[in-house]
Amino acid sequence: MKMQHSLFALAVATLVAGAAVAAEPEDIIKYRKNVMKATAGHMGATAAIVTGKVDYKGDLADHAKAIQALTKDTAALFPKDSDFGDTEALDAVWKKNAEFKKHAQQVKAKADAFVKVVATNDKAKIANGFKELNDSCKSCHKEFRKEQK
Repeated sequence: MKMQHSLFALAVATLVAGAAVAAEPEDIIKYRKNVMKATAGHMGATAAIVTGKVDYKGDLADHAKAIQALTKDTAALFPKDSDFGDTEALDAVWKKNAEFKKHAQQVKAKADAFVKVVATNDKAKIANGFKELNDSCKSCHKEFRKEQK
């Protein structure tokens, strides 16, 4: 019986892995846009808390951890052949890929640091950590994202 379960689990894992590899570029672009929108939502909520516009301080760590999770491998959201259609990414993402990956790693590092600083409950450090994270995101967008209308 264990052997049948193991074989079934292996078959399912193989199908799931194959499905991930076979994703259509249009689906990857939609997924990428949704991840970016989710990140923007958490950044906006975080900004409202950090600037004192809302009093949901108890949610700050959750937003910080969500941003950390969503930015853990941003570069992977931009695979080869996902550079067309309904995307806000500039060609520079693929033409200057090493530089893009460096920016993505900087955002990840700032998100990781922000999670740690939120745990200190030091208002000034949190504000500074959020500014650094936000500036890192903006820097990447400036170079690798089409201007917003």
